[in-house]
Formats: sequence, structure tokens, C-alpha cells
Amino acid sequence: MTWRRRQVGPEGTGAVGRPATVVCVTNQKGGVGKTTTAVSMGAALAAMGIRTLLVDLDPQGNATTGLGLRVAEGGPSIYRVLAERLPIGDATESTQVDGLHVVPSGLELAGAEIELVSTLNRERQLARALRPVLGDYDVILMDCPPSLGILTLNALVAADQVLVPIQCEYYALEGLSQLLQTVDLVRDDLNPDLEVGGVLMTMYDARTNLAKQVADEVRAYFGDAAFTTIIPRTVRLSEAPSYGQPITVYDPGSRGARAYERASREFAHRLGLSDQPATSPLEDLLGPVRDPGTPDRTTIEEDPA
Repeated sequence: MTWRRRQVGPEGTGAVGRPATVVCVTNQKGGVGKTTTAVSMGAALAAMGIRTLLVDLDPQGNATTGLGLRVAEGGPSIYRVLAERLPIGDATESTQVDGLHVVPSGLELAGAEIELVSTLNRERQLARALRPVLGDYDVILMDCPPSLGILTLNALVAADQVLVPIQCEYYALEGLSQLLQTVDLVRDDLNPDLEVGGVLMTMYDARTNLAKQVADEVRAYFGDAAFTTIIPRTVRLSEAPSYGQPITVYDPGSRGARAYERASREFAHRLGLSDQPATSPLEDLLGPVRDPGTPDRTTIEEDPA
């Protein structure tokens, strides 16, 4: 798989002259670990020294609250960036993780779906907003709502890559054909460089045959686009957002944290941002197990109760 970087002009080159790779984290199915993936990978990438911006495009604002932040009514947010053309730098906030910044979201973003309808080039508003800061980051992650509306369309037009979290449960692949068709349409008409760059399997329960069957189906369908790392279903991953912390901060020694750290290393390696291998001898000693059906792939068991 080839990960391409966006080519931009002087306005987007920033101080270091190398534009960020913009990644749309999306799946129109809800409850697949999309926001958990965006927050956890953002925090893990930043901990590796990779300058990361997380854009919360979901009106529910779960990525924002998952990082311990809230948007005051009328305060700087992605809504004001899109609807009022506030410079995105003025809406960007620091987080408890060094190197990770976020453009927060709140319920008022739901109104953007209606307000953008009458806007000229409405599908390019996010791309326009991101352009001045492309040189300030190595990776920009966009957490999208569970739909294929105007907000997700803006993310697809602005993105270089699409990262799709897929739940390792029944109907995991249901609806993906619609997402892939949308990606094809965007590529044909609006963003010719857009690629489905990665598929990350989440909520994997090693105790069930179903999870293994779904993982096999995903790998057979997506090939090398499927991440080697699989994210387990764990209690700690569910608890972390309620404390306003990414899993790598809330419980850095947990299997969920280690899984996302490993997935992030794999991700960074694909982007050419890190030479670190996805696994290490220490992690193997701490308890990763091999899926007997796919001996060359690494999976991680569920946390003990």
C-alpha cells in the first residue's frame, strides 16, 4: 500500500516545509470504535513525537470530551471555522498530551449541515480551513459523524487517506459498500488523490469464533489495507472517555493502550514518519497472543475482568 502526501503551495508548507498527511477516520455505522480510534491514535502518535492535530467533526463532540475539553456556547470550535470562517488556528486547543492539539466540537455543529447547503463550494470548506496549518503538523486526524452527510463529505474532500474502523462482530461489513462507493465518487469528482489507506479491526473478542471469522473476512476483502494490529474489546477502553483521558493516559499499561500504541506505530511506519517496528520483545513478553487461524497476524486478548 502506498501512502501519498498532499502537495501544497507556499501557504501550506509551514516552517518545516513538509505538509501533514490528512486522514479521515470514518464509518457510517455507529458504535465501531471510531472516536476511540481517533483519540487513542492521536494521543499515541503525539507521544511518539509526531505533531498531531485532531479535528472533531461529530456534533456529539465525543472526541472533544474524551480529551477532557468542552466548548462554551459561542466559543471557538470547528462549527465557527466552517460556518463563520474563523481561522482554524484560533479554534485549536492544546490537550494533556504534549504534541496533540484538537479543534473541538459541540452540538451547534449539527446546524452546519443546514447552513453549509447554501454555501459556495460547501464540500471544500474544511479543505480551505486546513490549508494554512498543513505545515504545522505531521498528521491531521478527522473524527467524522456516523453518517455520509456534508460534514463527512468535507472530510473526504480534505483528506489524503481514509481510515476505516471495523467492529469484529456480525454485520461488520454491512454498509461498507456505500462508504466505498462514496469514496469512489469523491475521488472521481472532487479529490482524485483520495485513498482507502487503512482498515483497523476493533472490539475483537478472542474467545469467540465469530470475531476470528470477521477478521478473516476483512483481511480477505481489504488485503494489505487491513492493519496487522487488532484492537481488543476491553473495559479500560470503555472507561477512559468518562475520565476525559485517552487510554494511553488513563491506563497506559492496559492491553487497549498497548494495542493502540502498536497500531499507531504501524500507522506511522506506513506514513514514513517512524522506523519503529509495530511490535517489540517487551510487548510480546507482556502477553500478546497469536490468532491460530492467521499465524502471521498479531492480535491481543481481552483484558481480564
